[in-house]
Amino acid sequence: MSQTSTYTVDGMTCAHCVASVQEEVAEVAGVSDVDVDLVSRRLVVTAVGPIDDGAIRAAVEEAGYRLEGTGSTP
Repeated sequence: MSQTSTYTVDGMTCAHCVASVQEEVAEVAGVSDVDVDLVSRRLVVTAVGPIDDGAIRAAVEEAGYRLEGTGSTP
């Protein structure tokens, strides 16, 4: 069963930023889909099984950005 969490990413300013976040988050174990919106700064992660907020935060930080708060499940 898949789960979805939504995050807010701080520091993105262009399409390259979006691509960097997508690439890093997609590498997190269990993640099946990543959607990043530059204007709203929204990151939506879908995974098979529970989503590890810490792993998502680490991936976003590896890309050079910062998560605000923790993920929320719609």
